[in-house]
Amino acid sequence: MSWLVTGGAGYIGAHVVRALSSAGIDPVVVDDLSSGHAEFVPPGIPFIEGSILDRDLLTDTMRAHGVTGVIHVAGFKYAGVSVQRPLHTYEQNVEGTRVVLQAMTDADATRIVFSSSAAVYGTPDVPLVTEDLPKRPASPYGESKLIGEWLIRDQATATAGTDAALRHTSLRYFNVVGSADPAVYDTSPHNLFPIVFEKLLAGQTPQINGDDYDTPDGTNVRDYVHVGDIAAAHVVAAQRLQAGEPVEAAYNLGSQNGLSVREIMDAMARVTGIGFTPRIGPRRPGDPDRIVATGDLAARDLDWRNRYTVDEMVRTGWDARRAAG
Repeated sequence: MSWLVTGGAGYIGAHVVRALSSAGIDPVVVDDLSSGHAEFVPPGIPFIEGSILDRDLLTDTMRAHGVTGVIHVAGFKYAGVSVQRPLHTYEQNVEGTRVVLQAMTDADATRIVFSSSAAVYGTPDVPLVTEDLPKRPASPYGESKLIGEWLIRDQATATAGTDAALRHTSLRYFNVVGSADPAVYDTSPHNLFPIVFEKLLAGQTPQINGDDYDTPDGTNVRDYVHVGDIAAAHVVAAQRLQAGEPVEAAYNLGSQNGLSVREIMDAMARVTGIGFTPRIGPRRPGDPDRIVATGDLAARDLDWRNRYTVDEMVRTGWDARRAAG
C-alpha cells in the first residue's frame, strides 16, 4: 500500500510525506518544483518531477507504485496573487484537481484527502467558523478550492455503489506555520512567518498592516496552526479512508482561539532574541478583523489538537530557517 502526495516537495507536502513514513505508509511524491524543493523530499522516497496537469504521468506513477490513495496538496496557494492571476489559479487548482481525479480513475486509486482551505468561507462575520457555515470565497483562490471540493464530491456521487467508489475528505485550514523537521521550512514570500524571519535576518524592521481593527490589541486575529499538527491530521484522514472508517466530507483544522499579529510579533522578538518594535503600515484592503475556525469535528475523528504554543511555533520555524543558511 502506498499513497501519492502531490506537492510533496513543498512546505506542507514534505511534512505530510514524513508523517506518512513515520506511520508506516509508503509515500510517493509528484511535484513540479514551482514552489517546492527537491531537497525537501527525504532520501529513499520515490520522487517524480512533473505537473499534476500531466494525466499520463500521474496514472503511470500510481500504477508503477501501487498507489491506493492520494493526498492532494499541490496547488497555487496565494490568495492575494490569485486576484491578479485568476486563469493560472483555476488551471492549477481546478483543472489540476480534475486531472488528479481522472488519473485516479485510470489507476484504480479510490481514496483522496484534499488539502482545501478555510478561504472557502471568505470573510465570515462570526466569532468561530464551523464547517456548515455558508461558503462565500472572496478570491479566485478560495473559489478554486471550493470547486475542487465540488469536483471530488461529484465524482464520489458518480461512483457510489461501484467497485471504484471514491472515498474522500477535505481539510480546511488557514495559516500554517513552524516546522516539524529542521530540513523543511516555509519559503513562501507571502506568509507572515517567513516575511518576518527574512526581515530580521536582513536587519530590517517587520511591519504590521493596520493596528485599528476591532480586536483586543487592534491588530488582525488569525488562525495559526503548526505544520506538524496539519501533517498528522492528513495521515489520520488517510488511515481512516484506507480502513473504510466513516469520515466527514470536510473538516476545519482550526485553533479555536487565534492569535493577533501583534502577539506573533511579540513572540518573534522573544524567541529570536532580536528586539524590535514593528512599524505600523496601512491596512490591506479586504482584511477582516478576525477569522478563527473551530476544530471540534477534526478533534473527534482525526486526533486533531494544537500541540504547540505560539513560542514553539516561532522557535521551530526560526530554527529550521536558520539551519537552511
